[in-house]
Amino acid sequence: MAQPRSENLITALDIGSSKICALIAQEGEGGELQILGTGQRESKGVKRGYIADMERTEAAIREAVEQAERIAGTNIEDVWVSFSAGGLVSDIASVEVELGGHRVEQEDIDELLAAGRGSIDPDGRMVLHAQPTLYTLDGLTGVKKPLGLHADRLGVDIHVVKADASPVRNLDLCVRSAHLEVKSIVASPVATGMSCLSEEERELGVALVELGAGVTNVSLFAGGMLVGLSSIPYGAADITDDIASAFGTRRAQAERMKCFHGSATMSPRDNHDMIEVAPLSSEEGAEPARITRAQMIAVIRQRLEHLTGEIATALKELGFAGPVGRQVVLTGGGAELKGVADYMQGVLGRAVRIGRPRGLAGLPDAHSGPAFATLAGLAQFAASDPVDLRAAVPDSQIVHRPSAVNMVQRLITAFKSGY
Repeated sequence: MAQPRSENLITALDIGSSKICALIAQEGEGGELQILGTGQRESKGVKRGYIADMERTEAAIREAVEQAERIAGTNIEDVWVSFSAGGLVSDIASVEVELGGHRVEQEDIDELLAAGRGSIDPDGRMVLHAQPTLYTLDGLTGVKKPLGLHADRLGVDIHVVKADASPVRNLDLCVRSAHLEVKSIVASPVATGMSCLSEEERELGVALVELGAGVTNVSLFAGGMLVGLSSIPYGAADITDDIASAFGTRRAQAERMKCFHGSATMSPRDNHDMIEVAPLSSEEGAEPARITRAQMIAVIRQRLEHLTGEIATALKELGFAGPVGRQVVLTGGGAELKGVADYMQGVLGRAVRIGRPRGLAGLPDAHSGPAFATLAGLAQFAASDPVDLRAAVPDSQIVHRPSAVNMVQRLITAFKSGY
């Protein structure tokens, strides 16, 4: 079977607190993406989006990528990587130049963007994205394509996403230690928004809530662009921990209980449905405890109440209110909890829907849920060839390895692991 041409391949790598997954896609002549292979491994070295164990994370990255390579029937050398840690912050840098009333030429836009690049203040952080959003003509805001229009003054708002430098460097080093080149490190909300929000939603104004395992990212889209971002250091794994603690069982058992029996909404029947809880101790003959489904749902709702309160506060601080502050899209692994959209809709007083990845051909059913929206969005972001005024990681902070050496090292590692 002929291998796909490497120049058309895009590899996405989503490194989360609960799972690490990889996706290999091929870009067609018309720009469409065809999924060739996917891989997934449990994440044991990532806490709250931060690398906490380099060795474990590196091994999981390597295994997830190798699984995707086997399915795709090809070898890859570089990846687009997501960053979802809680240190993400966003800012708007505005810049304006005088035109004297003549028509806007491409040179004027280039000059404006160059001035914008110089106006970006990292504020001690690392800039992941510096993307031009909307232009301004003589005070008229919201202009997408100023080219060819007359104006005395031309301005632009640049949306800047920044993160603490050390966690980004650790992520970069971890991926490179798995003998993969990093094409770019992409903030998770930027990628997720591309996969599960429609163009019209981004135009009218929508809030995207990524309920991950360890971090919940709240981002605001308006005028077709990402305009605000806030991170909350809680996620779906905290619900699992609450269940494990409340009923004295292991995390794995608590996660299973949450997935199979958990819900964010209650019904009268829940007081009669019984659930067996395996004891934390492994002593022989230990009898499993029995609880009602209502008891477990009460624990889930207590954590959700706190988390939804944090989300409501973040939305208020981002200015998500009034007529445009109506639509919320919930995604991430936590969005798979039964009834969570209805629960948040009631608490937030806004329409809430579950966001799933869209626009990818050949995406497996197992990877078509909200938990994989970031992974799909990474591939779509890479294919869109985005305008970015600042690279994610300066070259001076990266130790580059030749691609040929990468492949040899990976072969040696794979050979050793087999013996």
